[in-house]
Amino acid sequence: MNEYEQRALKEVEEWKRKIQKRSSILNRVSKKAQNKINSYIPDKVHQTLTEAIKQMIQATLAGSNIIKKKNPPIFRSLQGKDEELTKKISQFQKVAVVEGAGTGAGGILLGLADFPLLLSIKMNFLMEAAATYGYDTAQVEERIYLLYIFQLAFSSEGKRREVLEIIENWEEEKQRVASLNWQDLQQEYRDFIDFVKMLQLVPGIGAAVGAYANYNLMDQLGEAAKNVYRWRYFQEQNK
Repeated sequence: MNEYEQRALKEVEEWKRKIQKRSSILNRVSKKAQNKINSYIPDKVHQTLTEAIKQMIQATLAGSNIIKKKNPPIFRSLQGKDEELTKKISQFQKVAVVEGAGTGAGGILLGLADFPLLLSIKMNFLMEAAATYGYDTAQVEERIYLLYIFQLAFSSEGKRREVLEIIENWEEEKQRVASLNWQDLQQEYRDFIDFVKMLQLVPGIGAAVGAYANYNLMDQLGEAAKNVYRWRYFQEQNK
C-alpha cells in the first residue's frame, strides 16, 4: 500500500465513524416528528410515492446506460480514480446548483419540478462514479449497489448503520439482496430533504436556498460514493 492509499484508507475510516455517530437531539426529534406524520399518511399514498420514485430512478438509470461513454477512461491507481471522481463531483455540483437556482426562482410549480430533476442528476452521477472505479452498471447487482450508496447518503442514523453493514459485506450480501426496499428508500430520502426543499418554495429566497441545498446534497452524495468505492477497492486488494 503506497502513501496515497494509506492516507485514503484513514480518510475512509474517519468517514465511516462520522456517519455512524449518534445524531443530534434536534435531528432525532425531527425524525420522530416525521415518523409521526408519516404514520397518518394512508398506505395508498405511500405506495403511490414509492412507485413514482421507483419509476423515476429506474428510468434515469436506463437512460444513463444508453448515453454513457462507450470507452470510459481506465484508471489503474486509486489516486487516478479519486482525482477523476473529484472532477465529476465538481461538474455535477455545478449542474445541480444551476438547476436548484432555476427551479427555486420559479415559484411553487417549478420548485416541485426540482425533485425529479435533482434525482436524475444524482443517479447520473452515481453511474459515472461506478464507471470511474471500473464497475459495469449494466449488471443488475451494480445498479442495486449504487442505490445503496444513494440510501447511505440520504438516510437517518439507524438506516445508515444498516446500509453501511450491507455495503461493507457486499460480496456476501449481494447473493442475498436481490432487490431494494423502495418504500424505505423513498421515505428516508423524502424525510431527509423535506425541510430544505420546503424553504426552496418560499418566494424571494427560493433560488438561493435551491442552489445552496443542491450543492450540499451533491457534495454529500459525492463523499459517500468516493468513500464507498474506496472501501471496495481496499477489500478487493486484500483478497
